[in-house]
Amino acid sequence: MNELNHQRAERLLFEATVEARALSRKDQSWLAAHLEACERCAALAQSTASAIQQLRSVSVTVDPELVARTRLLVRFRARELERQHSWLLPVWILCGLSWVIGIVTAPLVWRGFEWMGHRAGLPTPVWAGGFVLWWAIPLLVVLLLLGTGRRPAAGRT
Repeated sequence: MNELNHQRAERLLFEATVEARALSRKDQSWLAAHLEACERCAALAQSTASAIQQLRSVSVTVDPELVARTRLLVRFRARELERQHSWLLPVWILCGLSWVIGIVTAPLVWRGFEWMGHRAGLPTPVWAGGFVLWWAIPLLVVLLLLGTGRRPAAGRT
């Protein structure tokens, strides 16, 4: 037995017992064959199954008031997170609209920059660079908005 086989067996055991995922027939047959041949992995499978069975037999009682408070705090935190990120939707909508409008009007804007560049006697790279900056303005605005957005206070996640 090599170490890769043991690692695969441990992963499959974890998926089947701890995560309660259904293994494919191929993986089931490979795992069964490996457990028959490997005492180490068979002992691991037995101890894992035993531990899970013992954990399921433990009964835990929790104060109903504690459960209610926990639910309330979880809901409060979820609403707080929603409020923190609610300002992003209009930003994304405006960015999308600006890009759609930019794509539709790109030929006209290009012609305008070209006309102004030739009229002002500017070299082509200068007025073409202006066109590129014209396209970068929405990106810069979004980066500025995202950079100044609310961040969680230190010590909170």
